[in-house]
Amino acid sequence: MTHAPSAPGRGSAPAREHSPVSGPSAGPARRAPADRLLFAAGRPHLWRTLALFATATGAALAALALPAALGRTLDLLLAGAAADGAEAGRWLACCAALTAVSVASDAADTVLTGTLNSRTTAGLRTRLVGHLLAVGPHRSGRFNHGDLVTRCTGNAAHAGTAPGSVASALAALVTPVGALVALAVLDLRLAAVFLAGTPLLVLLLRAFSRTSTDCVTRYQETQAQLAGRLVEALTGARTIAAGGLREREQSRVLEPLARLSAHGHRMWRIQGRATAQAAVLVPLLQVAVVAVGGLLLSRGELSVGGLVAAARYAVLAAGVGTLVGQLNALVRGRTAARRLAEVLEVPAMAAGQRAVPEHSAGGGPGRLELRGVRASYAGEPVLHDVDLVVPGGATVAVVGRSGAGKSLLAAVAGRLAEPDAGQVLLDGTDLAELDPAALRQAVGFAFERPVLFGPTVGEALAAGIPAGREGREARVRAAARAACADGFVRTLPHGYGTPCAQAPLSGGEIQRLGLARALAQEGRVLVLDDATSSLDTVTEWKVTRALADAGGTGGARTRLVVAHRASTAARADLTAWLDGGRIRALAPHRQLWEQPGYRSLFGGGSDDD
Repeated sequence: MTHAPSAPGRGSAPAREHSPVSGPSAGPARRAPADRLLFAAGRPHLWRTLALFATATGAALAALALPAALGRTLDLLLAGAAADGAEAGRWLACCAALTAVSVASDAADTVLTGTLNSRTTAGLRTRLVGHLLAVGPHRSGRFNHGDLVTRCTGNAAHAGTAPGSVASALAALVTPVGALVALAVLDLRLAAVFLAGTPLLVLLLRAFSRTSTDCVTRYQETQAQLAGRLVEALTGARTIAAGGLREREQSRVLEPLARLSAHGHRMWRIQGRATAQAAVLVPLLQVAVVAVGGLLLSRGELSVGGLVAAARYAVLAAGVGTLVGQLNALVRGRTAARRLAEVLEVPAMAAGQRAVPEHSAGGGPGRLELRGVRASYAGEPVLHDVDLVVPGGATVAVVGRSGAGKSLLAAVAGRLAEPDAGQVLLDGTDLAELDPAALRQAVGFAFERPVLFGPTVGEALAAGIPAGREGREARVRAAARAACADGFVRTLPHGYGTPCAQAPLSGGEIQRLGLARALAQEGRVLVLDDATSSLDTVTEWKVTRALADAGGTGGARTRLVVAHRASTAARADLTAWLDGGRIRALAPHRQLWEQPGYRSLFGGGSDDD
């Protein structure tokens, strides 16, 4: 079970970096990272890409050889050569063999394209999800959830087709180039006639590529906006229903649909225009080649079979429709890769290699220290030069007004977010130097809105304990009792073996399960980010007492608690009063209570600020 951290202090304000930044103006700057990404994604499947190119090329070569073979066969039949028909039979067999090669190559091409696309897409999705987990929840917050879902699904699928599209496009070039060479072999004048119209074909393909790139980019951006709004609406479905906001939210969610439709229609118009232009140009080139071939035939400079072959080669040389399709797929893939590259460009948090020290130089194990910490959220400064020491084994409550930076401080304390400046030390060692796995074992988190992950409730609670660890089940049950969760878990249809999706749980019960998961770990530090807000007063009192005796359940010894209730702060050893992103005071709750400004945080007294 993992948890969704609550937004820190000022994080609820619209972030300037949240909107995707993949507009057309960013195109040239994004191409190099996108191309590198596609190369890296295709490299593990190089042999499949080469095999796809080989089969596609084989099909193209067979298609190029077939007109010549048919022309030769026709000439033999018309000339009546080889009375027994042996030579004509051999050429007919050759035509049949070439047809069989073409069919087999097309079948292999289909299989290889499907497997290459699926494996490349899977690799891109794995890399993207892994990177999002590595950058942490705060850095990945620059993209809204719907946008990330779109990038990980549809965009990754389009980008996954790029290696195959490159191989197919290169192989597709063999056909027109080979057909042009074949025309030159038949007669240079035939090739010259066709070459006269080639510049127009090149300009047509170039214009199509440039225009469709811009259109596909805008389509994918609008698609991401629509997905983001839909996810927001689904998340707040109860609020929408309770507030009678269905029609308004429906209009807001579907507002990008008109732009999406416009971009989609524009894509079809661009492709249709290119196809229509080709439909006019290509027949003219074919008629010109056939006309010149007819003149050569009338002069005896070209045979009937040669004319048939020339007509077929003119069709193959002008196969712009195939190239338009390949280019369209390649444009979609590269444009989608640019959107993936934007996510991968967000730097991951550096991973250290040191183990957590056994002893602390400044007190008992679990001593947490923040030195001159400055941190931002969504580009806005939140914490300013925070100095805070949490003694090993102590409980420190963090209180402050909304927007003071309490949740960001909690995230920085356990390295769910990195500070812009300063250090966070655990037993004298900078968290940035610790091995990530060791850090996650040493520092546990419980949040206001935890999320259950795992096949069953028991497995969700044991998510922070290595599989196969002796006493794993007993530790989970002890932690559940400490979090006042054991009682209601036992009443579930299958107890701890109940599938998470089938567990009818209230918000308070889910919050207690989040606490149980955190307590089940063998960590030195437990960070509670408003993790008891949904509990009633009696249950909160019982849980707080259990937290004070967390060593008895195998839980963390040092506790950093983001508190909104005076009773929670009163039960802590020390209270850190966070005001405007700075520590205003650090003292026991009873001493701070004498100040009206402090009392006003909990709804009492008057603010003296």
